[in-house]
Amino acid sequence: MAAGVLDLIRDRCREVAQRATHVRIDHDRLAAYARELPVADLDRPSDDPIHQPFADPESTAAFVVSLDAINFGSGWFPTLRKRPGLSGYHTIAAGWREHALRVPITGRGLADVVRADCCAIFGQADDDEPAAELMELFASALNDLGAFVLEAYDGAFLALVEDADHSAERLLAILDQMPFFHDVSEYYDVDVPFYKRAQITSLDLAHAFAGEGPGRFDDLDRLTMFADNLVPHVLRLDGVLAYDDALLARIEAGELIPPGTHAEIEIRAAAVHAVELLREVLAADGHPTTSAGIDTLLWTRGAEARYKAVPRHRTRTVSY
Repeated sequence: MAAGVLDLIRDRCREVAQRATHVRIDHDRLAAYARELPVADLDRPSDDPIHQPFADPESTAAFVVSLDAINFGSGWFPTLRKRPGLSGYHTIAAGWREHALRVPITGRGLADVVRADCCAIFGQADDDEPAAELMELFASALNDLGAFVLEAYDGAFLALVEDADHSAERLLAILDQMPFFHDVSEYYDVDVPFYKRAQITSLDLAHAFAGEGPGRFDDLDRLTMFADNLVPHVLRLDGVLAYDDALLARIEAGELIPPGTHAEIEIRAAAVHAVELLREVLAADGHPTTSAGIDTLLWTRGAEARYKAVPRHRTRTVSY
């Protein structure tokens, strides 16, 4: 993927939002909503396990990149055996961190992972579909990453990160060489890139390394929102996004929204564009921030009971 992909994400998501028939942005609500956001919380430290460093830089890089390689599965999360009090993501993140503390993450080790290993690591039954299907996808994602790091970087995760030369956009292009990181959808006659996980990897590395050394990325401010199913849900319940009646009925009935359908693409794209518009309002009001910062704030808000009590859209995809 050539340089400029972050601008292309913005452009294509704006285009989808303007053409969308299933999802719309309530532009009358945008400015007031932006001013309701607690801007003091935008830079609040995260307690996400992915942001907690290991004892050495190589182990930290290996953990962050490998966890983001499997940072998907929200469409399967309702079927997972979750740890008490933890969401689907935090169940996976906690399991992977515990595993990494017991068994150092290496390219060879990831290349050899099988579904049964993932079931054991994440506390799932190997014969319990559809959760086992997700474990199979996790194994494939880890296999791809292991093989890629072995071939391109002689097994060194730190070398992969350093190859980005302090550029989040360059890291995205590196990760895009692996199939599950290639997060691009076709909407009518245009390709719409999102790159949710390839983008968030640089931010996670920045947090884990406190913005220094391998965690210094000079273009983090250019990242977009990390298009998933939770931030759009928060924006919908808060009145910024509106879905048509048919789509809303499908979501409330628990129906899966297939990946790559117009409705699914419109949900993600409209959320990305809405966050860009919110960022512009905040900047105009003297509160410059980043799209990634707004994303983190809204994603954290989505853990509140009032958002969890209402069904969000579920899509079984390796993109989020």
